[in-house]
Amino acid sequence: MRARPANLEAGTIRAISVRLDYLPANAKFSQILKQPEQAYISRYALGRDYHKLMRKRLQQLGNKIKDHCAEFNFRPFVDSAPILERPLAAKAGLGWVGKHSLLINKQAGSWFFIGELLVDIPLPIENSHPIENESKCGQCVSCIKICPTQAIVKPYVVDARRCISYFTIESPEPIPLELRPLMGNRIYGCDDCQLICPWNQQAALSQEDDFQPRHDLDEIALLNVFAWDEEAFLKSFEGSPIRRIGFQSWQRNIAVALGNAPFSDEIVNALKQQLTTSSELVKEHVQWAIEQQLSGTKSDCNNINNKTKRLTRAVEKSMPRDA
Repeated sequence: MRARPANLEAGTIRAISVRLDYLPANAKFSQILKQPEQAYISRYALGRDYHKLMRKRLQQLGNKIKDHCAEFNFRPFVDSAPILERPLAAKAGLGWVGKHSLLINKQAGSWFFIGELLVDIPLPIENSHPIENESKCGQCVSCIKICPTQAIVKPYVVDARRCISYFTIESPEPIPLELRPLMGNRIYGCDDCQLICPWNQQAALSQEDDFQPRHDLDEIALLNVFAWDEEAFLKSFEGSPIRRIGFQSWQRNIAVALGNAPFSDEIVNALKQQLTTSSELVKEHVQWAIEQQLSGTKSDCNNINNKTKRLTRAVEKSMPRDA
């Protein structure tokens, strides 16, 4: 189905690929990564859920085309079906797939979402301009070197089983023991490979109000979000992509981040309180975090903190001033 879109939507013979910038102004990357007591949330998730916003825009685009072509049939997709989105976008000229496996645009960097309209009319294929689908990464391997968990195993290949974004967002399972100290304060996703990318010096800031941070998520303490009950979690993340991971995974992720934070009696007490009410999955991570707090052995954390310091120095020098 991924290779044959017509199997997904009957009659499909072309795909229209689009992008939408999401980088918020004043994204506070380095400020939060340098403060281990703060919660780092991937910048794409600070505002409203992009799926609904982009799908609505794509539907409007399809309707506009249908006004001029009554026989036109279409179906919008935004990260919602087995579609090879990045290869399609690269073929459409929106950019090239970088060594971190994300799409990069020469003028806009990589801080954008992509979506598609599958259509059943034979739109002309543009051949008069070179398509920007060949990698312009050159010899750069910054994203590979900076990855906290070494998930980019070789250029253009990411091992999801080691990727912080995968196991904090997609996986409902226990986080691998050897990877927990490497998470630092990242509780939902990870942006490191994009932060270090030289092409993001040209990154375009989002013009969408819906993608701006809500509920102070760009600057919130780990203990504050750890204190939420499930009702507060669901209410705070209405219309947010974070809601879909569920309260259990949310608590699991924060527990690990608290284990990585500098020792604090307040943190230890908060962790112990959760032992009486949490699910078995969360309890296991809370117990690990308590042991981390009390052990005083933070060698793995120190290693990742040194890498984070290098990252934040690079970010402060290279990101757009407003970001």
